[in-house]
Amino acid sequence: MGILIGLLSFVLVIVCLLLALLVLIQLPKKEAGMGMAFGSGAVDTLLGAGAGSALTTITKWTGGIFLGLCILLAWLGNMKSGSGSAAKAVREAVSRSEATAPAAPAASGLITPAAPTSAVPAATPAPAK
Repeated sequence: MGILIGLLSFVLVIVCLLLALLVLIQLPKKEAGMGMAFGSGAVDTLLGAGAGSALTTITKWTGGIFLGLCILLAWLGNMKSGSGSAAKAVREAVSRSEATAPAAPAASGLITPAAPTSAVPAATPAPAK
């Protein structure tokens, strides 16, 4: 499973870089800004006048793939670390502690003070010399 997580992590980094590139080359609404600085004018020349909608579609798909890979890697990492078995162990420990705990007395509606349980001997004065 470690090889699969490593491979998917590598694919996630590539998709992340592609997504950042796609966002940077998108045409801005006012025809200025970051998109123009990184060559969005060349995209129109290369892909034609309708490249804005194509880039938008590719960006949406890349974002969806990025999100899906993040969720898949989180799930695989959770499976690998065994968090499911840790939660099961906690539930078993709680059920064992409930089984060994003394039963609570029946509630009568009255509050009774608890009896002192300490067995500390009373302090005796030291003999005088």
